[in-house]
Amino acid sequence: MRITRLLMVGAAGVAMCAAAANAQEQVETTTKKSATRAPTFTAVTDAMLMNARNDGGRNWLMVGRDYSNQRWSPLNQITTANVGQLRMAWMYQTGISRLGSFETSPVVVDGVMYLTTPYNVAMAVDARTGRELWRYEHKLGTQIYCCGPNNRGVAVSGNTAYMVTLDARLVALDAKTGKVKFDIEVADPEAGYSLTHAPIVVGNKVIVGISGAEYGIRGFVTAYDRENGQQVWRTHMIPEKGWEGRFAEKTWEGDYSLNRNVAQEKADMAKYPDAWQRGGGSVWMNAAYDDELKMLYVATGNPSPDLDGSVRPGDNLYTDCIVALDVNSGAMKWYYQEVPHDVWDLDAVSPPIVVTLKDGRKAVAQAGKTAWVYVLDARTGKLIRKSQNFNRLENMFAQPSAEGTRMLPGANGGSEWSPMSYNPNLGYAYVMGLEQPMNYITHSAPLEKGKLWLGSAFKAVPGETQYGTFTAIDLNTGKIAWNLDTDQPMIGGSVATGGNLVFTGEGNGTFRALDARTGRTLWSFQAGAGCNAPPVTYMLDNTQYVAVACGGNFQLGYPLGNSVLVFSLGGRGAPTASGAPTNKVPAAAGPKR
Repeated sequence: MRITRLLMVGAAGVAMCAAAANAQEQVETTTKKSATRAPTFTAVTDAMLMNARNDGGRNWLMVGRDYSNQRWSPLNQITTANVGQLRMAWMYQTGISRLGSFETSPVVVDGVMYLTTPYNVAMAVDARTGRELWRYEHKLGTQIYCCGPNNRGVAVSGNTAYMVTLDARLVALDAKTGKVKFDIEVADPEAGYSLTHAPIVVGNKVIVGISGAEYGIRGFVTAYDRENGQQVWRTHMIPEKGWEGRFAEKTWEGDYSLNRNVAQEKADMAKYPDAWQRGGGSVWMNAAYDDELKMLYVATGNPSPDLDGSVRPGDNLYTDCIVALDVNSGAMKWYYQEVPHDVWDLDAVSPPIVVTLKDGRKAVAQAGKTAWVYVLDARTGKLIRKSQNFNRLENMFAQPSAEGTRMLPGANGGSEWSPMSYNPNLGYAYVMGLEQPMNYITHSAPLEKGKLWLGSAFKAVPGETQYGTFTAIDLNTGKIAWNLDTDQPMIGGSVATGGNLVFTGEGNGTFRALDARTGRTLWSFQAGAGCNAPPVTYMLDNTQYVAVACGGNFQLGYPLGNSVLVFSLGGRGAPTASGAPTNKVPAAAGPKR
């Protein structure tokens, strides 16, 4: 999931942040009406979490809204007809000014919004007004982590909010006060283990996945008792036996050669018998869950070292996989490997979603850095279909070389960590993409504890244009319904609503609403800092709100900030802009530039 500073695509300028300050002056943070309504701290029951999909959109109870991870809300007060009237209702500024990527997805429970920031600060704010209710600041023990400081949100269960930290800890906070209930170490941060995604809670278990494959760690998923933090089970994503797999010479679908020297790899097996101990397999994003099947669906990251396959012969299971785990025991039920023996950093990082297809089949879909969306049978893991490529494919799976090998997608994708959203009425999944041609350059290096271990380098190709894509893909056919190009590579996420809208943000500070059916831009707002976090929507006092964190992305060089912006039809902010149509309908082979 690496995005190095070498890949900076040109920040729009720190001066843009002044726009957010001007907008703040135009918004009355607290109205007389809302000031009389005190927030309600509601204990989140197991029944509420299980029924999150059917609560009418009132709350946003977990990072993906419900266990399916679809980021879909049935709310339809804001529609294609009236979205042009959307105004800012309030703004909350976190005050965290240190360099980092603001990637939080707010959780909203009965008028209380829970947020996290880079460097692991958590806070609760009044979801009507933005008034801060409490704040907790974690003191980092180490700062050994890949890809810049970030945190993607909390899980709330009972009266507890759970946050993971960059120094590989799980912290349980009193949801009413922010006081620490427990603080446990998940893994050794000095060895490069870290945590960035939002946990999920299923029953009495808090479930997290470890990161750090850039440091030669052995990845895993762990469940902890939500009351006391005791470990319930742990499943390693790198098996002690069998991680060499079947030595696949092509992608699992058989459509692309991986250009491997399998004979050499088999001959080298005896030289690297313990490679699995440092085999990588990060879990960058939260799992999806299906309660009928009692299965967790997890996307796993690249093997270690990232780009040097010579010291890790074999398929390197279960890296670059979508994995199904039994929620009660952690036992692996099935796996599907997107890229065997990955030497391009094309790992699986965007979180899986659970959907029901038009033919009645329950499926798991995941947007790959390979620029395909994979649709799998949720029960068996068998591939149902692979979508049209939503980004260009050029020189696909060419081996890195000493002089440099150019390839698309580059190491960021395809789709990065950005979660898809999904409109079940249309069957469309909305996917962010990055168009970044890269040169892959080999240079082997030994593992040193706590130091980056990439094994090679990837660099942007000088003089080549970098840009972004946002694409609607029909999961029932795998075909592209529409796509648009953006000036900068897209990272952050989206939300789809019952008003036939999809909201998403860009690195240049543009936050926009699109017609979910056509991709036509209907409304936009300039935030002054990159809106590179997944938006959410919720209902309070018969008003639908849309919220997004706009604080930029450190690694891509997008303008930084520290604000959460919240919009409604009854907002009191300055008028916003209606956008012109910018959608494109691609040829059958996929989007072109």
